[in-house]
Formats: sequence, C-alpha cells, structure tokens
Amino acid sequence: MTNDDSIVFIVDDDIRIREALGELLASYGIATHAFASAGEYVEADKPKRPACLLLDVELPDINGLDLQNQIADGDHPPIVFITGHGDIPSTVRAIKHGAVDFLTKPFSDAALMQAIRTALAQDRKARAERADLGVLRQRYLDLTPREREVLPLVTSGLLNKQAAAELGISEVTLQIHRRNVMQKMAAVSLADLVRIAEKLEIPVTHSRRTGEDEK
Repeated sequence: MTNDDSIVFIVDDDIRIREALGELLASYGIATHAFASAGEYVEADKPKRPACLLLDVELPDINGLDLQNQIADGDHPPIVFITGHGDIPSTVRAIKHGAVDFLTKPFSDAALMQAIRTALAQDRKARAERADLGVLRQRYLDLTPREREVLPLVTSGLLNKQAAAELGISEVTLQIHRRNVMQKMAAVSLADLVRIAEKLEIPVTHSRRTGEDEK
C-alpha cells in the first residue's frame, strides 16, 4: 500500500519506538514525522496533507489523553493511541473523545496499520468536507444583503408571496432574488439549497402557513 499524499505524526518519548514505527510505515510508503514530546508536536509546523497522529499516553511533559483534550478544537488529525500501560478507563476516555483506536504495546503490525488506514480515511473525508464548506461560505459572502435575507425565508418553506410579504417587496422581485440565490449558491434544487443552508447553519424562518402549493 502506498499513500504518497499522507503523513503520520509519531509522538513517543522512546526513540526505539519512534524508529521502529518510522521504518514500518516507510515500508508501506507512508511518510512520518516523529516527536519526543507533546510540546514538540504542538509547536511544529505541519504539512497540510491527510494525516494521523500516533500518540503515546505516557509522555515526559503531558499525558497523551490530556493533550487530546487540549487539541480537540484545533485543526489536528485523528488520533491512534499507543501505550504500554493500557486500562479500560483510559481506553473509554480516549474513544469517547474521538480517538480512532487505543493500542496496547506490543501490538501487531496488522492492528496498527488498520487503525492508521481508518484514521487517514477519516482525515481525508474531514478535509474534503472543510474544503467544500469553505466554498459554500465564499458563495454565501458573494450574495447581496437582500439575497442573504431571502435565503432563509426560501429554505424555511415559505411561499414566494409569504416571503415577499416578510420583506415588503413584490412577489416578482422575490422570485428574481430567489433565482439569483440559487445560481450563486450553485443549488440545483430547493432541496439542495436547504441542505446548503443547513451546512452553513443559517437559521430559518418557519412558515406561518402550511398546506398550500407554491405559486
């Protein structure tokens, strides 16, 4: 297996473990960057590519589980814990906070590689979703102020005439704004526009009337 676009960050204070993991992953064509402490990892500049973090629990400067909590809100890759002193509470804590796996040394190459594959796949998906969201946000910023008012009214299920009344404009003008919103947001249907609004977390105005067909 070769993953030329991916990288695995290794954080372990045992140089023998770092070297052994580096050699193993190199045999699979996976690049690595090793660190002896959590501090070194946090401070390092990291390449913008699909990644996985192999994180030891017992580190010289901070517990790996505590590091997991500290970086939870940042742009960090999925974590696979490796430890020589695994226990059920630590495992449960790590998994509940999003870790891909919790491996106790000595672990098999197969178990490690499966966990890494899963983590890299998760990171690729997350990066793709963030990129898509960035495109949607830019499209939203390109809307005029009036079009930003129209979008939540349309996605809430209001009829054109109801949305127009909310804004104090004619139904024809509302339809023009709605068409522009659809085009600028690259929405192929109303359902697609609703999904886009949900991704952007745009609050909607609930319809005051239901059961009517839009005219």
